[in-house]
Amino acid sequence: MEVVASAPGKVLLTGGYLILERPNAGIVLSTKRTFRASTYPAIVVIISMLLRVLRAYHVQFDANSLTNAIATFQWRIMLYWSPQLSRESMYKLSRKHLTLQCVSSSESRNLFVENAIQYTIAAAYATFDKNKKDALDKLLLQGLDITILCCNDFYSYRGFFFEALGLPLAPEALATLPHFTSITFNSEESHGGNCKPEVAETGLDSSAAMTTAVVAALLHYLGVINLSTSSEDQHRLNKNSMDLDIMHMIAQSAHCIAQGKVGSGFDVSFAVYGSQCDVCFSPEVLSAAQAAVKGMPLEEVIRNILNGKWDHERTEFSVPPLMTLLLGEPATGGSSTPSMVGAVKKWQKADPEKSQETWIKLAKANSELEIQLNMLRKLAEEHWDAYKCVNVIDRCSRLKQAKFSRFILCSLPSKCLLPRWSTKPIAWTVVEGVTEPIKEAVVKALLREREGMLEIQNRMRTMGEDAGIPIEPESQTQLLDATMNMEGVLLAGVPGAGGFDAVFAVTLRDSSRNVTNAWSSHNVLALLVREDPQGVCFESGDTRCREILRQFLPSTSSELLISCFCI
Repeated sequence: MEVVASAPGKVLLTGGYLILERPNAGIVLSTKRTFRASTYPAIVVIISMLLRVLRAYHVQFDANSLTNAIATFQWRIMLYWSPQLSRESMYKLSRKHLTLQCVSSSESRNLFVENAIQYTIAAAYATFDKNKKDALDKLLLQGLDITILCCNDFYSYRGFFFEALGLPLAPEALATLPHFTSITFNSEESHGGNCKPEVAETGLDSSAAMTTAVVAALLHYLGVINLSTSSEDQHRLNKNSMDLDIMHMIAQSAHCIAQGKVGSGFDVSFAVYGSQCDVCFSPEVLSAAQAAVKGMPLEEVIRNILNGKWDHERTEFSVPPLMTLLLGEPATGGSSTPSMVGAVKKWQKADPEKSQETWIKLAKANSELEIQLNMLRKLAEEHWDAYKCVNVIDRCSRLKQAKFSRFILCSLPSKCLLPRWSTKPIAWTVVEGVTEPIKEAVVKALLREREGMLEIQNRMRTMGEDAGIPIEPESQTQLLDATMNMEGVLLAGVPGAGGFDAVFAVTLRDSSRNVTNAWSSHNVLALLVREDPQGVCFESGDTRCREILRQFLPSTSSELLISCFCI
């Protein structure tokens, strides 16, 4: 039985830095770009590799005998493959302590995968009765094979693909990359050094998506949860399930231990539940997970985690209809989020009065943007025919910032007070216009959304200057200003903690093509990322995964087989 789970990457639209502290909220959008984890019995792969080697030396051996021999191992075999990174690891699992021991090269270890495996298996033993534990023992005697692949958008392929081949910086060119393209490594590999990937990440949060995908696949494979895998609308059926809550708690704990710290948790939360407005949990809720590091039995740790008071708050969210999320990758390289967060915290301690003032104003601007986006979603749900026919959105999609502003103001009813466009303190004006209620409501929301985003940009930029870090570097400011002046752009900003990683834009109607073309002229690659509000999903077996693994196995069979039979 094969189980395939996928977990999405994310774009943190608002809440950068603030989301680390309760009760501040952040808007997190999940995307169509995912990490995938497939799980099935390792014994199938081990026998396949062994038969391949035996045939190469013309040795006759019965497959059934091989199966019975391997099944007598006292150690459960865990295989982890990441063909894109040319990495593989083999572990043995102690049933008594539920701990993993790596028996292959330590260079290919992945702490996120290791903790996901340990915590998921411990969750099964912690929640099962005796009969189910006996069945679990038999299942684990077959071993576990975990293959991990991710969509190309998680990593930057500018160097070896676009620049090396002289291709235009266009999403159409990016789409020609084969699925799950391998990641190149630096030259140290040829000298026997500890080589590292040459490519940078694009800010979609690979560790959270990968951890969640592995936990989801294993929980389902082991029978701890049973979520829909066939419905076209499985997210709607599963979103309020207790199984998702179990998945969330286990993934958060594994991710926390692998990171070595307790973060806000929004990165794992969106990967499980999908797009949301999120308030983080209290750090104390993961004190049980941290106790595992100090030697507490893992089964006991898991019981404490599952019975803990998880006080995070989440509200479903998605971009309003007729709007499109775009993500662009500048050529300026990535940023270190942990060091930037550390600098902001240091600034908070050094200047508590000013930092608190900035915090409050930024939280207010974040809240205002959330309110207006929700207002548009509500208008679309309750008055769809009127909403989709409102020519304001259609006409604004063909206007630049200055004309967009004038058009909005001229579309308002008489005696309607609304702010003028400015990053300075808000001024108010009385304008003349038409009187249709739905049109008026849409116009107000659009105007206040842009005003809110401009205020967020201003406050984030100021916070970076005060903390001495490039939350919105000058190059990004110039790019955002140019983006906000493009036809059909409603919002633009730097996602998450900011820096050089990426920029986002929210466009109206079908104007996204104009933006991707304009970004290309600014040396910015528009990724294939689009919002998809659903979180973790289960899929049927992916033949592309099997084909990639089939090509990857011949070069790894001998080494792993030696590791396997030496344990």
